[in-house]
Amino acid sequence: MDKLLEPINSFLHCATPDSWVKAAKQSENLTMLLTDHMICELKAAQTAMWLIRKYAVDKESGDALLAWLHPYEDFIYRKKGSLETIKDSNKLSKNIQARADAKYGQDLIDKMVLLIKEELHHFYQVLEIMQAHGIEYNNITAGRYAKGLIRHVKTHEPETLIDKLICGAYIEARSCERFAKLAPHVDDELGKFYISLLRSEARHYQDYLTLAEEIAGTDISERIAFFGEKEAELISTPDNEFRFHSGVPA
Repeated sequence: MDKLLEPINSFLHCATPDSWVKAAKQSENLTMLLTDHMICELKAAQTAMWLIRKYAVDKESGDALLAWLHPYEDFIYRKKGSLETIKDSNKLSKNIQARADAKYGQDLIDKMVLLIKEELHHFYQVLEIMQAHGIEYNNITAGRYAKGLIRHVKTHEPETLIDKLICGAYIEARSCERFAKLAPHVDDELGKFYISLLRSEARHYQDYLTLAEEIAGTDISERIAFFGEKEAELISTPDNEFRFHSGVPA
């Protein structure tokens, strides 16, 4: 595990504060922790899908991708469905191909489709754990973390895409680091689950970063460092809301 986490910890500009871990392991915060984790899995899938639909595929493939997410979005936003109805939903209705004029092509599609598939599987696993703990899903407000990163994304291409990919890399890296931090402090079942997520989260971070570097075609280390500083600021400063990616509990 240490070898897997080494590049993650080097990439991030700060470690998760002990005060966040202390709050996260308190039993009264388990409902919020698991609920926000499940929502984060859907948001990660939605972000990857947005990238594919905007930059790589035609309308038919885009519609198939949207249909893939419908059962999960129905559950989160409309409280329709259940663990049983979601169980067999993680399937694409067709092969997704790059459109003829796509600049970024099949590599973007392949990496993001795999990411979506894994995030939706994790969504199901978290919901399964919530049900085992007797935790009913209820809507919660979004934390400041993702918005705090996205607000710095440039508004012209290809910088917009590059910045979004860098943000994706930081979100996945932070998730990986937090799963490792939390694992020793929760019950055995949940701890094993968090450890099982590390490899995929580490690969997601690397896939986002690789795509950003390939699409830029030039040195983007300064831009990566810029977002690293912004991400660390969000993690290390007081936060009024406890969430999976929140900062120091205020």
